[in-house]
Amino acid sequence: MKKIAVIPARYESTRFPGKPLADIHGKPMIWWVQNEARKVKQFDDVIVAADNEKVIEACNKYGMNAIMTSSEHKTHVERLHEVSQKIKADFYVCVCGDEPLTKHETMEQILPGNNENPNKFFVSSLMREFDDPAEALDPSNIKVVANEKNECLLLTRSMVPFPYKSLSFKFKKLVGIECYTRPALEFFANQPVGVLEKIEDVTLLRYVENFKPLRLVMTDAHQLGVDTPKDLERVKEILQCEGFDEK
Repeated sequence: MKKIAVIPARYESTRFPGKPLADIHGKPMIWWVQNEARKVKQFDDVIVAADNEKVIEACNKYGMNAIMTSSEHKTHVERLHEVSQKIKADFYVCVCGDEPLTKHETMEQILPGNNENPNKFFVSSLMREFDDPAEALDPSNIKVVANEKNECLLLTRSMVPFPYKSLSFKFKKLVGIECYTRPALEFFANQPVGVLEKIEDVTLLRYVENFKPLRLVMTDAHQLGVDTPKDLERVKEILQCEGFDEK
C-alpha cells in the first residue's frame, strides 16, 4: 500500500507571515519537517503542499518534492484533499509544517496496520496526555475525549471531562499528525461546516459531528508549534542544545 506524507505549508499566516520559510540554522522551517519525514521508511514519498510560489522555489532549491495548492483553502484537510486529487495513494499522512521538532518516530506511530482497507473511510490522529492539568485551560490546546477503544467522542477547546466526582484521570490533547484515506478526504470536502466546528474552530469536528469514526493513537511525544517569532527562537535553542541533524 502506498503511503505518502503531506506537509501543508501555508505562507500567508496571520500571526507569522512567511512562516514556512522562516530561517532555522540556515534552512527554512519546512526543510526541517520534511527532512525528518524522509526518515520514515514506510513513506513512499514526502510532499510539501504549498500555496505560494516562494515556498515552491525554496523546495526546489533544497531538493524537496512540492506541489502548488489553492491559497483559498480554509483548513489543512481541504489542502490534503486537493493533493489526493493530484497524487494517488492509499493513505495520506498529514504532518504539520510548523512543528519542526517532530521526530520521525512520532510520525510512524500514526501509520495504519496492514489490515486497513484504503478504499474505505479511515481517519486517525495522535493524542497525548497533558503533563500539567493547567495546560488544559489553554484554549489553543484542543482537548479530546475518547472511549476505552480510543475512539473519539468529543473534541473541544474547553476543559473536559469535568472532574466532578473523580480526579483519577488525565486530560488528553490532540496532536497534529493525522492519517486519511481518499474516501475520508472526499467526505470532508463534500460536507458543510457543522455548528460545533464553526463555534469551536476545530477542523476534525466535521467528522465527529457526522458520527464518522475518528481513531486516536496515544503518544508521549511533545510537539512545539511555531505560531510566533518567539516560538521560532525557542525551537532554534532546542535544536542547538540537541545537536541538530542536517542529514
